[in-house]
Amino acid sequence: MSAAFRKAAKSGQRPHRERAQPAARKKLGLLEKKKDYRLRAADYHKKQNALRALQKKALDKNPDEFYFKMIRAELQDGVHIIKQPKDEVTPEQVKLMRTQDIKYVEMKRVAEAKKIERLKSELHLLDVEGKNPNKHMFFFDTKKEVQEFDIATHLDTVPELVDRVYNRPTVATLQKETLKGATDPAHLKKLAQQRKNQYDLLKQRIEREKAMFVIAQKIQTRKDLLDKAHKVKVKKETTNGPAIYKFKFQRKR
Repeated sequence: MSAAFRKAAKSGQRPHRERAQPAARKKLGLLEKKKDYRLRAADYHKKQNALRALQKKALDKNPDEFYFKMIRAELQDGVHIIKQPKDEVTPEQVKLMRTQDIKYVEMKRVAEAKKIERLKSELHLLDVEGKNPNKHMFFFDTKKEVQEFDIATHLDTVPELVDRVYNRPTVATLQKETLKGATDPAHLKKLAQQRKNQYDLLKQRIEREKAMFVIAQKIQTRKDLLDKAHKVKVKKETTNGPAIYKFKFQRKR
């Protein structure tokens, strides 16, 4: 019961507060409190105990003691770092890895080629940038026919569709059937942007497929070099093709 009464009595007491740093000593920084001293003392004793343990370990050390970390570790910036063993790879293992790399690259190249064919079949390469424009030549017998020539009348279509190289219906077709598809300019602009994005994607895939073909050639060349001891480089390796070597075979005597 006495403990309960003591706790009840302390609950009404004024809390103890440590004083702050006096104004005359503010240049010395914050005044150290009891909790700060306890942390500093615990850190100091921890370091002293570690030093005493190291001293005891050094006194008890056997001069003939040896363990493998003595030769497998090195000191870098005051920290012991274990040396990583070098993986010893045989020439047969290197050849196998090269073969697997070639198979993987070839598999990805074939997958990219299939995607390219699928995109080409969907786009039909209409109005693609960089494509040479087709020429439509008309022949006339007299200069009068040339002066009176009207391309819209000759192609039997409306003047608005003359510049089209595809989907250019005739006047009779336009009179019989209603227009199908989008006619709103904003919608047509959106479709044109989507078609342009598809062509950009097709261009990127074609470049990626070419790069994979070059990589496969380089890997195959390096794999072949493992079997050849005597070689002379004729052409340096570039981003567009592998290096070219000329091999000199030794004759057995």
